[in-house]
Amino acid sequence: MASYEIEKKFLLQSLPDNLDHYPCQILEQGYLSTEPVVRVRKENDSYYLTYKGGGKMIREEYNLPLTEAAYYHLLEKSDGNIICKHRYLIPLEGSNLTIELDIFDPPFAPLIMAEVEFTSEEEANNFIPPKWFGEEVTMDPAYHNSNMSRLLL
Repeated sequence: MASYEIEKKFLLQSLPDNLDHYPCQILEQGYLSTEPVVRVRKENDSYYLTYKGGGKMIREEYNLPLTEAAYYHLLEKSDGNIICKHRYLIPLEGSNLTIELDIFDPPFAPLIMAEVEFTSEEEANNFIPPKWFGEEVTMDPAYHNSNMSRLLL
């Protein structure tokens, strides 16, 4: 059975107050392939191999658990830049949605993006972002982490 990710991405006008009050994950990820996207990710003390199909707002996605040893073995085989970021999980007031606010480490700093995942395309299309969100970049491939991994820095 297929699993799908439905998400929108935004640049930010400003950071929310009290950012340190929200749960934070430290993410590190490398890309074994960008077409299709095959990624390895360390999320705090958990490790995953992810496959993502084509698309921008809606795409197929599968996450498989990895051992720590398998993660580091595969990370060595990744192409391009390793992406590191701090992800804050911020509940969106008045909804069941969570804002995933990513603050990128160098060499991508000072990039800050927010992602919101949805349960349906209709929910995504009807989403009204908070005032502190900036430009929506969902359809801009430059802001896909897989493409950022290929940038020459």
